[in-house]
Order: sequence, then structure tokens, then C-alpha cells
Amino acid sequence: MENDVLDNVDLFDDPAVFSQVMLDDIGSAKSYIFLEIYKFGHDSNGTRFRDLLVKKCSEGVQVKLLLDSWGTPPNPSFFDEISRHGGEVRYFKKIRFFIDFFTKNHRRNHRKLLIIDDKITYIGSANITAYSMKWRELMLRLDGPITPLFRKSFLDSYKLYRKYIFNKFSFKKTIHYKGFEIIQDLPSIYRQQVKKRYEKLIKNARHEIVIESPYFIPGYKIRRNMMLAAKRYMGFYYNYNINIHYYQPANLHAKCLLVDNEIFAIGSANFDYRSFRYLHEIVLVGNHKKTVELLRKHLDVTLDHCVGFNYQSWKRRPLFEKIFGWFLIPFRHLF
Repeated sequence: MENDVLDNVDLFDDPAVFSQVMLDDIGSAKSYIFLEIYKFGHDSNGTRFRDLLVKKCSEGVQVKLLLDSWGTPPNPSFFDEISRHGGEVRYFKKIRFFIDFFTKNHRRNHRKLLIIDDKITYIGSANITAYSMKWRELMLRLDGPITPLFRKSFLDSYKLYRKYIFNKFSFKKTIHYKGFEIIQDLPSIYRQQVKKRYEKLIKNARHEIVIESPYFIPGYKIRRNMMLAAKRYMGFYYNYNINIHYYQPANLHAKCLLVDNEIFAIGSANFDYRSFRYLHEIVLVGNHKKTVELLRKHLDVTLDHCVGFNYQSWKRRPLFEKIFGWFLIPFRHLF
């Protein structure tokens, strides 16, 4: 069954490695290249991708870019060559100045997708920037018949790039495909499909929940589900069975969830209020065995380079840090 879904799957966490693999795949494209990304740097790494995309346009390959206008401030001179050679560059929801400035401009497209020739899909955490080349990321490369479903998801976003969507129309169906779920989230107070799927995965966990995220500000329901899950494992020891680890070598930007070494979730969403409620996100959930194995290896390496949270030290933190923390609590939903 797994061979019917994917011809191959690779998982990358080193930007220097997967950037080159992505460039190789772009260079081999014959039909189309669709890229949806939050940040496309006007820097050395962005220039490498931009120049290759210009080359592919000149070869007659269809190129479409959807960039977030907050993450990637519009710079016509940087992308003009793509347009001049027949490619299309769209900016998602340009920043607007009006009474509701902050609330509406907060709803950004945070998705990261690269789709090539109905064959190759990249989904994960990484932007295209020079400054993040030393970060620890998580990008999944899928090769196989699942790719046309991501193409459809991309084209849906491509059509909505100017619309301020919230609540009433903020619903896109989760795409189910042979054991995979492509969860497409739009800004909403009520639906929050990624959050609800995570809550269910955590609630149904039997043995282990591993969450990797640069931003971890879970709401009450997820915190409660984690607490109850821990209690199921360890009885009255459950208070000591939720462990927090901090990655030390560099900035951790990877975003994933692994439950019971059986079900994974990989995508663009952080584990926080802002991603769940305000941002356009995309997450792939599944039980594909090779993907689970690759993710487990990635997480084990991450944990090898972490230090544990020290509760006693945290209680003894300076008074200034405590006051600053209390001050930030009302603004936690903005981060």
C-alpha cells in the first residue's frame, strides 16, 4: 500500500543540504514549479533560487510564486526578471493601513510548499533566506502520486491571495489520501483544524507524545490533554512525565508532532495561538512507516543536543524576569 502512495520520501533538517536538493529538483523541472512561502530573502540564498527560476521560465517551464507580503516585503526589482520571462509572482495580502490595521494584517500566509511537475512536493518549516542556513529545520520531500493534491491546495491559495478571510468563509476541507491527511488551515476563531487534529492525536496517545516547535504556547485544552495523557502512562507520577527540552546548538525552527512512533504531523504550523487562530497553515498527517522512522531519527538527534528544563532554577529566576513575564502574559497571543 505504501508504494502506491509514494515512490520515495526523504526528510531533511540541514538547510545547506535540502536547499541544494531543492535547487536540483527545480533545475530538472519540465512542466511547472509552484512555490508558496512566507519568506523569500532578497539575499544570497534568495538570489540562487531566483536566478534558477528565471532560467526555468526562459526554458518554458510554468513558474508561479506566492509570497507573503509581510514575510517578504514587495521588491519588484528583485523578482522582475521572473515576470519578464513569463513567470507569475503574487504577494499574499499586501499590508493595508486602516482602522483595523493590526487585526487584519495579522492574518498571514505562513505555508511552505514547493511542488514540481505533479511529482515532487516539499512541505515543512523552512523559508528561503541566507540568515536561516544554520538553523535546524524540518523539510519533507515526497515523490509520488500524492503531489497533485498539493498542487490543488497551492492553486486554491493562489486564487485567495488578496482576500481577507476570517470565520464565516474560513474552511477548507482536509484532503484524505490513502492514510495521509493534508490539513489546510485558514484564520478562524472556531474551526482551527490543525489545533483540533493535534488535540485529538494527543488525547488518543497511548505511550509517547513528542512535540518539536520553536514556539510552544499551547492553549488550555492541549495542556489538559497532555496532562491526562501523562496520567494514563504513569499514574500518580504524571506530574513528572511531561518534559521540556531546549535545543542548544542553533535556532530550532522545525515543526512536528510524533505520537506513539506511529503517527506524524509535519508542516508549517507552530504550536501556538497565533498559528492555530490567525495564520494560513498546512500540515501533513499520516502513519507512513518510512516517514515515521525518518522523523524518529531526526527527533533523537535533536534531543541529543538539548538541555532539560530546570524547574527549580526557573523558580529562582531574577525578579525582573518574573515581572517581565507577567507583563507579557496579556500579549502572548501575538507571538
